[in-house]
Amino acid sequence: MIRNTAIIILSILFFACAAENKKSEISETDTQPIQNTAKIDTAYFAGGCFWCVEASFEQIKGIKEAVSGYSGGEEKNPSYKEVSYGRTNHAEAVMVLYDSSIINYETLLEIFFVAHDPTQLNRQGPDVGKQYRSAIFYRNSTEKNLALKKMNELAPKFNNEIVTELTAFTKFWEAEDYHQDYEKKNPNDRYIVNVSKPKIDKVAKTFQDLLK
Repeated sequence: MIRNTAIIILSILFFACAAENKKSEISETDTQPIQNTAKIDTAYFAGGCFWCVEASFEQIKGIKEAVSGYSGGEEKNPSYKEVSYGRTNHAEAVMVLYDSSIINYETLLEIFFVAHDPTQLNRQGPDVGKQYRSAIFYRNSTEKNLALKKMNELAPKFNNEIVTELTAFTKFWEAEDYHQDYEKKNPNDRYIVNVSKPKIDKVAKTFQDLLK
């Protein structure tokens, strides 16, 4: 009896560890559907520091959650140190979970292009490197075409060329816990005050009617 009980406990621990190790990796097949409801959809963007992009989206109606992470590279389970030091091809990215009955993908694109400067190549302000590039990770041809259309519409409004990359989505790796909701948890952080907050406020001012 004791032997059988031990086997059961070990089995539970094994499957719990397996589930924990898999949690941080999100692939295309993992995103459809989310929570068994057709209304919740996902979008993936990179626009410099993920703290700024995450907080910019989370203040908008219809956004269920914005998650900071890494995408666009081939390396598995990258760490913040590896990505921020440019040791991988990943970009700091954000996964946006949104209610498509409240807000559509085209509006997300509009918010994205206000939340950062899409004309800066491999950088955003003080953050320099390919890990801070502007990118849209599209999941299907509809998203790709909408992104291309939006970029063409916005091009005349910028003094310089839009350099946003359009890349087919493959995988998203969730960033470490301390990066999630960083702006909310650290409002007095110097970077948040000087770099993130102006971008977040710009989005809030531009999309006043869409704020939560």
